[in-house]
Amino acid sequence: MIETAYFVPVVCVALAYLLGSLAFAVLVSRAMGLSDPRTFGSNNPGATNVLRSGNKTAAVATLLLDAFKGFLPVWLIASNADALGLASTASSWAAVAGLAAFLGHLYPVFFGFKGGKGVATAVGVVFGLDPLLGLSCVATFLVVAYFTRYVSLASMVGAVFAPFYWLFGHQVMWQASPASAACLVVMALLLVWRHRANVSRLLTGSESRLGEKST
Repeated sequence: MIETAYFVPVVCVALAYLLGSLAFAVLVSRAMGLSDPRTFGSNNPGATNVLRSGNKTAAVATLLLDAFKGFLPVWLIASNADALGLASTASSWAAVAGLAAFLGHLYPVFFGFKGGKGVATAVGVVFGLDPLLGLSCVATFLVVAYFTRYVSLASMVGAVFAPFYWLFGHQVMWQASPASAACLVVMALLLVWRHRANVSRLLTGSESRLGEKST
């Protein structure tokens, strides 16, 4: 049985996973009468593939909702730490909840455990941990995307840099617990793994650049 001290945070983590399992690319597309994003383009239920439907509003809505589901559980735990009895471990449990939401996006229980790549949700998680961390990762993404024109590469670099930023800023801009750093490392590894097809195309020079049509 789960000890009383762990009951509340474990429930929070479980709820975060369920929230992450809401595939907003599919839900938004259904609500707006669009084709299921899993049936065209890259077949990935994410904002980028929704954009391929030609509906920018649906793509933006998907992007924001996917980021929000990563941000919300982290922010709720961090901002209600005392009420939840997690004053001394709020950072760790918030990061675990963020990871759970991220895993929900990758492997959604409501959609046959077949989800997206998790970039937007990961961005939401890092902003939930600290807005400066989120801005640092977004800035890294923008710099890499500007110079290489590869969105996939920029996404992976931004994710990989997140745990390094988190550790370097420890006791200077924020408090980085070992558990929260580990969660960021796991997220980065999983995000790179979900981009393995993009990595193969990058290595062969066949990955589409920003502004080019996918081949």
